[in-house]
Amino acid sequence: MEFHFLGTGAGVPAKKRNVSALALRFLEQKRGVWLFDCGEATQHQFLHSALSIPAISTIFISHLHGDHVYGLPGLLSSRSFQGGKTPLTLYGPKGIKAYIERSLAATNTALKYPFTIVELAGSCQFEHEDCAITVFSLQHPVQSFGFRIEEQAKPGKLDVEALKEKGVSPGPLYAAIKKGEHVQLENGEWLDGSLYVEEPIKGRTVVICGDTAPVEEVSVQAKEADVLVHEATFASDHQAHAGDFGHSTIQDVAKLATSAHVKHLVLTHISSRYAQNETFYLHEAKTAFPSVIVAEDMLVLNLSKKGELTTHD
Repeated sequence: MEFHFLGTGAGVPAKKRNVSALALRFLEQKRGVWLFDCGEATQHQFLHSALSIPAISTIFISHLHGDHVYGLPGLLSSRSFQGGKTPLTLYGPKGIKAYIERSLAATNTALKYPFTIVELAGSCQFEHEDCAITVFSLQHPVQSFGFRIEEQAKPGKLDVEALKEKGVSPGPLYAAIKKGEHVQLENGEWLDGSLYVEEPIKGRTVVICGDTAPVEEVSVQAKEADVLVHEATFASDHQAHAGDFGHSTIQDVAKLATSAHVKHLVLTHISSRYAQNETFYLHEAKTAFPSVIVAEDMLVLNLSKKGELTTHD
């Protein structure tokens, strides 16, 4: 699973950081690319990445502030121009449907692929491409959501050697045994399949939050998550400023991540005021949480099946 940070800035585009966009690419499954938020010029950022716009299968919009949605009409249109034919589903707050439909209509744009918009009225759960998705509400001047993505557990490995010792050769019975079923052997003996299968392989859990002041629900949803991606617009030097505008500081997020026993924390949506003093911001982040990464534009992180997070070369 790869995280492609296409935009990590806050509010407006800056020289070093574009506005919000994060692409999630699943390497082991045929899920395509999931895009979380789509600020202005997101499609330009795709040009500098290893991703393609037609590969996007799902878009999640956290909230309807411009720095998270202004890039949508152009990206949707370019997906058609670049030959995208596969279905695309967009999830977002109420109002996203009107925004997209009016933008496309005003520019006489017709998409050449199946396109579905699902408006989210509030917190909910659903299955999407073999993942359990939990949408939860955050605290911001406009309706804002966080997303918990949980992969389904995979069946444990079959103990082939033990089965061979039992006289069970590879064949049709192996499929039933791997499901943990009771099977009858040729000699009439019954075998408990669950005794020959290792523990299920736990799926990875990722939580991605939109703009928000610190809320306890993040700790609940991110409990023991492999990765939490959370905005940290400000460092502690602007604690009051963060509260006034519904944003979080590094310390706010670190407390939530610590409470949730998160394995890895990634900070994004960083104010351009720190562009001239990144050392200060980085130092505070590194001392606030043991396993933290401050995202920058075009950063690619790889989350292994075992939950190890590394920088992609």
